[in-house]
Amino acid sequence: MKEQILTNARLILRDEVVTGTLVVRDGEIAEINQEISQLPQADNLDGEYLMPGLVELHTDNQEKYFTPRPKVDWPAHMAMATHDAQLIAAGITTSFDSVALGDIIGESTRVEKLDAMIKAIIESERVGLNRANHLLHLRCEVSYPGLMELFERYIGEDLVKLVSVMDHAPGQRQFPPENIPKYREYYMIKYGLSDDQMDDFIKLQQANSAQYADPFRRRICEVCHDRGIAIASHDDATLAHAQESAHLGMQVAEFPTTLEAARASHELGLKVLMGAPNIVRGGSHSGNIAAKDLASAGVLDILSSDYYPSALVQAAFMVANMEDNEYDLARAIGLVTANPAQAANLHDRGELKVGLRADLVQVNSHSVMPLVERVWCKGKRVF
Repeated sequence: MKEQILTNARLILRDEVVTGTLVVRDGEIAEINQEISQLPQADNLDGEYLMPGLVELHTDNQEKYFTPRPKVDWPAHMAMATHDAQLIAAGITTSFDSVALGDIIGESTRVEKLDAMIKAIIESERVGLNRANHLLHLRCEVSYPGLMELFERYIGEDLVKLVSVMDHAPGQRQFPPENIPKYREYYMIKYGLSDDQMDDFIKLQQANSAQYADPFRRRICEVCHDRGIAIASHDDATLAHAQESAHLGMQVAEFPTTLEAARASHELGLKVLMGAPNIVRGGSHSGNIAAKDLASAGVLDILSSDYYPSALVQAAFMVANMEDNEYDLARAIGLVTANPAQAANLHDRGELKVGLRADLVQVNSHSVMPLVERVWCKGKRVF
């Protein structure tokens, strides 16, 4: 691969933004300096931003392409290619495609389509069809009775680099006792249940959680520690939840629902992850703590696009432009680059630094919103 010289760029480094030149050789960042190259082959970025490729730890964006409508199955490689294209256009060069192991409804579409989706992710990565680097994030529903069979089936795959544990039973994390009426209303509509059927449904979910959640959670953490796989909590709501997650050796706190849980997680060394759509929309669609409030408190560590890929770069710039926090642009971009990379033990990317992968994104900040202009993965232009 020939040398590439990207000059007159505003380089977003780990701790500062400088104007200068970045040189790529053999898929890696070879040089960084604060001069403007006069070489005729240099690519002049005209003062636009050059930042590391975005690292996405939690997206289920691919699901809509595998099943674009109810009862419609789309060819797996085509679904994967469309998902990949949308991520690249959003500047995401590393994606942890999140797949749910188990669901609150045992025979849900997620469970039925699981194997085909995982195989498509693995195969498309193996044969080089993807432009982004796709890895697997196993989302483990610990109140699902059949979870461990699924977990043991997939945990040995090389692409599995992140595992999260979640419990969506009524009375737990996302749905504490005071929110059970909301839980009841939501699932009655979603699954068309009568009052009596919903009563039975709640009793079953609570019984499953009481029987399986704690032993499954502990066993999954043990296996991940043995394999060196990063672990995330999910929807922690209290100090006790955060303390339990830290005790179990988790590195990431996904979507804590309260400031208490987020602050405790941050202070205990977990990286607090929130949704970029939460920033873009100005708050949580579920009525939980707003991500901007965690930024104001200085305990926001990672942003995830979750279900809307282009929200990631938008949210990072929005955080940097907010007046009620201490995140400058370099620190805000770290929310979507260096911090998620480090949390997932990916030490070869996430920063503009000599020797790291040349995963790069050129962003035009002169338009009405930050616009991804070009993207490189390991030095190869892919957008």
